[in-house]
Amino acid sequence: MMSELGGAGRRGLALAGALFFSLAATGCNRAAADARVATASPREMDTARQQMELIPPPSKTRYLAVSSLSSWDNPYLTVQENMVTLHITQADANTTGMGVGGMLRPVGARRQVLNVRVSDLPASLNAVPEDSWPYGRVVAIEEAHDTPSSDRPAVRRNMEAAIKTLSDLGVVVYEWNEGGLR
Repeated sequence: MMSELGGAGRRGLALAGALFFSLAATGCNRAAADARVATASPREMDTARQQMELIPPPSKTRYLAVSSLSSWDNPYLTVQENMVTLHITQADANTTGMGVGGMLRPVGARRQVLNVRVSDLPASLNAVPEDSWPYGRVVAIEEAHDTPSSDRPAVRRNMEAAIKTLSDLGVVVYEWNEGGLR
């Protein structure tokens, strides 16, 4: 079965594995919110950086033209108090223009949402298939909406840790706010 899967299929399985590992390892633990933000080990970061270099540099003309997250095709992050939500849009396997976005090829069916710890972000991003990065190595990032004021410092710490992790991986960070990009 594994030999029948192409590169995208194996990356999809790796993405599902990363999701399972992340959810199994973190669970829904409130105590994790009070802990310091954990980061990946230097060895994991070096490996992740090397794998991220396989994705081409970002195309500024392509991603600057995007006006809403619903039309953003690259991975993007929503930072919360005790986790980061990774939003991924898988590339359309059918390369013809017939029926794009229609009933038989809905964009929503290709979207995945994964909740990961900031320390697992490098492994999670490396599990994203290469064809899910049409703008190149750039990730949009936003803070969670409707965050209670008591949780804002924790969200900001996670935001700063996620931005640092992305920068260390060589990924361009495109910070998003409710009204558009910053």
